[in-house]
Amino acid sequence: MKKLISCLIVSAAMSAGLFAQSIMTANDFFKKVSAQYGSIKNYEANVKIKIGKTDMEGRVSFMRPEMLRIDFSDPAEQTIVFNGDKLVVYLPGNSAILEQEVTSSAKKVATADGLALLKRYYTVSYVSGQSEVPLDDNSNEMVIKLKFQRRSSTEAFKEIIMSIDPATNLIRRVVAYSSSSTENYEIDFLDYKLNTAMSEQRFLYDPPSSANNYSNFLLSE
Repeated sequence: MKKLISCLIVSAAMSAGLFAQSIMTANDFFKKVSAQYGSIKNYEANVKIKIGKTDMEGRVSFMRPEMLRIDFSDPAEQTIVFNGDKLVVYLPGNSAILEQEVTSSAKKVATADGLALLKRYYTVSYVSGQSEVPLDDNSNEMVIKLKFQRRSSTEAFKEIIMSIDPATNLIRRVVAYSSSSTENYEIDFLDYKLNTAMSEQRFLYDPPSSANNYSNFLLSE
């Protein structure tokens, strides 16, 4: 009987050890996601952006260390380009070109360090454990969902839900809940193309000369 009890205790201990090894904390999983993005030199993806009741679609291009471009199909011809020093937004509906010089302190928002900044200012947890869950209630697409809650009330978003493709560790969807309004921000990423033959020429943009130009629009009254 003593031998039987001893065997049961050893078996239970081994099972507990194996179970513990299979557990990955939300912090550790987010580190994997961050490491994945840290290894990417460039990528392209289709994006669907929803701000409140406004829907937009386009194709995003990113190149390290901090270059970003979005060419919209809806609204057609709308373009956002950030080359590391200047942000340019072309709004065809308003025939307007918005330009903003970006200071060195603000550049990190558009870099591969963005996920590290998110971790610094938000606490991370699983939405419903480390198991895969449907992207939507009626979806067959499975993801792992992380919840980010702000550490300080000064952050623009009180909560962010990030859905990760478990097969690639790439971000599938981000939903951000604004602190100052009832509008939510939702971004879907689809059809990633990683480490393509992309050049810096991709981030040169010559907006229409007929449009009205507004410089430093983020700082204007």
